[in-house]
Amino acid sequence: MDAVPETADSLPDTAESFPRVADALVNTATEDGIVSRLQDMVLQTADSQDFFKEFAVFSASMLAPAGGDVHCNVTVVRRKRPVTVASSTPRARIMDELQYAHGDGPCLLAMRTGKTVYVGDVTNERRWPEYVRAVAAQGVRSILGVPLQLEGDATAALNIYSSAVRGFSPEDIVRAEVFCEQSSKTLRLELRMGQLKDAKEDLEAAMKSRTAIDVAVGVIMAQNRCSQSAAMAILRTASNSRNIKLRDVAAGVIESVSPDPALRTHFDE
Repeated sequence: MDAVPETADSLPDTAESFPRVADALVNTATEDGIVSRLQDMVLQTADSQDFFKEFAVFSASMLAPAGGDVHCNVTVVRRKRPVTVASSTPRARIMDELQYAHGDGPCLLAMRTGKTVYVGDVTNERRWPEYVRAVAAQGVRSILGVPLQLEGDATAALNIYSSAVRGFSPEDIVRAEVFCEQSSKTLRLELRMGQLKDAKEDLEAAMKSRTAIDVAVGVIMAQNRCSQSAAMAILRTASNSRNIKLRDVAAGVIESVSPDPALRTHFDE
């Protein structure tokens, strides 16, 4: 079996280079219940932040080479900027922050290209000299970046750091690729659930804000014996003159007349 190259440019398509290993590891991944474990994490974690934290720790435990250990990060591009959404250890997060600070590196390259990037020995890597010097100073000797397939324009990667030179064998790389392939569907589900939750929370906030404004308008109409549009104009004028958000002015009006200013909407559970 050919040795795995140390630079990202010459990394072969490992799943094609080692088909027997890949097939065996696909079966092993299924037998080990990776997908089942990921589904359990979706059901058992409170939110996306907890899920991705569990996923990073689980990834580090599953992908550590025999007799060694690794540090894992999950990076997602949000608003065109890479963000580390979870880390298996604080040290892992530092490695990603160094990469962002230097503007590029193997894991960012993996996200851009959608291909696995492996640096077997950071001291031999020439394309990111400042970055590799920085991570070497932190005790990292080899890096593996594996893309995670999401939906649409969303991109993500699992970033794996080892303190050993050539810390990942060809089999380790295939295992990481298979693991990420197995994980991607669950990650897409978690992200979609998170988006739906965010949309629900945004809608609830908007409805509560609207309710407060409507109630405040009613109070002003009663106090000033004016029309709804006139009451709304009074509320807006107060908001603009005080440089306070309209909903906050409305809350103040309600508090001035009600001993219990708490409001409920039809969206309250």
